[in-house]
Formats: sequence, structure tokens, C-alpha cells
Amino acid sequence: MGNIISVVMAAGKGTRMKTNKSKVVHKIYGRELVNRVIDTAEKVGSDEIICVVGHQKESVMDAIGNRAKFAIQEDLLGTGHALMQAVPYLEGKRGKVLILYGDVPLIREETLRSLIKRSEDNSEYATIITAMYDNPTGYGRIIRDVDGRVVEIVEEKDATEEQRKIKEINSGIYCFDIEELLEAIKEIKPNNAQGEYYLTDVIKIMSEKGLKTGALIVEDNTEILGVNDRIQLELLTRVLRMRINMEHMREGVTIEDSNCTYIYDNVKIGKDTVIHPNTTIKSGVVIGENCEIGPNAYIREGCVLDDNVKIGSFVEIKKTKVGKGSKVPHLSYMGDCEIGENVNIGCGTITCNYDGAEKHKTKIGDDSFIGSNVNLVAPVNIGKNVVIAAGSTITEDVPSNALSIARERQINKEDWSLTHKKTKKK
Repeated sequence: MGNIISVVMAAGKGTRMKTNKSKVVHKIYGRELVNRVIDTAEKVGSDEIICVVGHQKESVMDAIGNRAKFAIQEDLLGTGHALMQAVPYLEGKRGKVLILYGDVPLIREETLRSLIKRSEDNSEYATIITAMYDNPTGYGRIIRDVDGRVVEIVEEKDATEEQRKIKEINSGIYCFDIEELLEAIKEIKPNNAQGEYYLTDVIKIMSEKGLKTGALIVEDNTEILGVNDRIQLELLTRVLRMRINMEHMREGVTIEDSNCTYIYDNVKIGKDTVIHPNTTIKSGVVIGENCEIGPNAYIREGCVLDDNVKIGSFVEIKKTKVGKGSKVPHLSYMGDCEIGENVNIGCGTITCNYDGAEKHKTKIGDDSFIGSNVNLVAPVNIGKNVVIAAGSTITEDVPSNALSIARERQINKEDWSLTHKKTKKK
């Protein structure tokens, strides 16, 4: 694979989103749309990434940071015009350029690699990702010659009735030869119903010069779906959720109900672990083998769970390590915590990890038993083989092999209820 430059289009207004923000900084599963596209561009080995920004460009640039170089499109005059703004970054370069979109976040790394490989193997100057739609309304149509070669892309508003019957559509994602693209883009004219500079015109320009162009038909049409409104954002979120869940199931994880299990990116889960419904597992979490998670569990960032761990219902853990065989069965919060092996955390137990200014750690040693409704006020260290009595508020370290009781002595005031009622009546 030769030199690869990716250009990400992210200048549009996204008016149908009904938003005060740029469309591409809206998040899908905790990550901005545009950053998901840049993630994929990086994975395919892009030597350089250029992001074309326009509407609310400052917020888009802030979200991307130093991950890309920026080209500014002040007037939004179409995709061809957007690419023209990136020309200074392409001049003098050789190799391939990928054209991607900041609101099309589900394109796979494998698909882009196949696109680049086809372009190189077939010596194509332009290779397009296309798809077959039974109802292609709204999309540009792929025009092929009698030999099946791609010769043109026609936008629907400019298409004839016969062309509108074509079911192969343009995704807008391309792989171009840089040098020939720079020549062809000079010839684009806004001679169309929209008065815009269409990037699609490059295909016809190249074809008429006798330059070979081709197409890669994508197998999964969800990869090329874009986000134009909140409904489509939810739809793509659902697709991404199912994609992630299916990957874990293929690796030996049991997910009882994929429709209500929310596993974010970059989560590692060992085989034979069972995930019950209404469980959320955030990015970066590591879970071992033979664990049981949920239902109604929230595994937040920074958590590492060893083998044979149980995290039960209505449990939240954050930045917590849980050792082999330990259990947090239900109704507990463990934050900024290190839990050893074979520890049992009783119902209603919490770590009081935040003092209003800073977070503090709780450490619990192996084989300890924490009773129900215990408050562990951090920073605090619980030794090995410790028993904490139910209802205790622990503010000091507990040595190993100790029983710790930290609660007020019970006082029973007989006949208090009757006396209290009589006093109230007066």
C-alpha cells in the first residue's frame, strides 16, 4: 500500500438536526461522529488526514484537535468545492486519496482497505464505494457502459427517468489517484440544478480521458449510512450497538438481550462471561472469563474485572479493579477501588470516594467480607480476611484478620411512641 491521504468532509450545516452545534460533533456511543471517521482513517494507515471545515468550524476543530490538518470552506458550494479547499495539501503528493465524510461514521476499516486494494490492483484512477438499493430515491446513480465500467455518476435531481430506475447508488466515498484528481478537479463546473460543484463530475471527466474507473459494491449497506437528523443518529447508534455486541458474542460472550445491552468501544470480555439485560459497559473496560454482569449494572471507565467475578443488579463501579472470584451482588457503588480476590461486598455498600474536591481510593484485601449498608470513607485500606459489620461507617484502616464494627450502640426507649403521640396532640 502506497502513500495514503484522507480528506474528511465536515463543513456542512446539518440543518435537519435542529441543533445549535455542528452536526459532526454530535456523539454516537460517546464519541463525536467526525472523530469516529478519523479513527477509521488512522486505522487504514493514512499518512496525512485533512479535515474540511466550515459551519461552526471552531467547535469542529476543537473536537478534532491535532489529529488532522484543516482546510476552510467559507462558502458551502458542494462536495467538489469542499475538496478544492484541500488542494494545497495534495499538491506535489503522489499516491491515493480517500474521500470520507464526517457524518458517515460506520464505514469499516476492512471496507476501506478493500477499496484501496482494488484501486491499486486494478490500476484504477478512481474507485467508488457503491451499494445496491431497492429504493434508491435521493442518491446519485452509477452509470456503467456496456462493458460494465463506471463512466458517470448522476445526481437524482439531474437524472432522467430511465437513470432514476438504476438501483446502484453512489456512497460518496472514493479512492482517487492524487495526481489525476488534481487535474480533473480543475474542470468541474457548477452546471447543474443546484448550482454547485459536484465531486461526482470527476468520474465523468476521468472516464472521458480514458482513465480507468471502477466501483466496490459494499456488502453491508449500513456502513454508508449518514446522519442527517436525530432519527438517523439513533438508528446508527442502534446499528453500532448491535455490531459491537455481535463481535463479543462471536468471541464467546453470552449476551442475553442484545437490544438492551450497551457495550462501548474497546471493551475486552473473556469467554463464557454472561451479560444480563440493561447493562452498560463503558470504553476501555476489561472483563475476564466466566464472569456474570448485571442485570441493570453500570461498568464505567477504568474498570478491570478478573475471572469469575460477579457484578449484580443495580451496581455501579468506576475506576475499580475486582480480583478473581469476588462479588458485588447488588445495590452497591464501588468507585476508585481495588478489591482483592474472593471478596464479598454486601448489599447497599458504597465507597465514599469524593470529598467535594478530590477522589480517593479504597483498598479491600483478599477474602474479606463487607456487610450490608457499609460506608467506606476513602482513603481507607481494608486488610485481608476482614469482616466489616453491617451498617458500619469505616473511616480508618482495618488490619487483616479483624472484625470491624463502626456504628452507634442501639438504644431502645420504651413507650416512646405513645408518649410522642400524646405530646403532639397537645
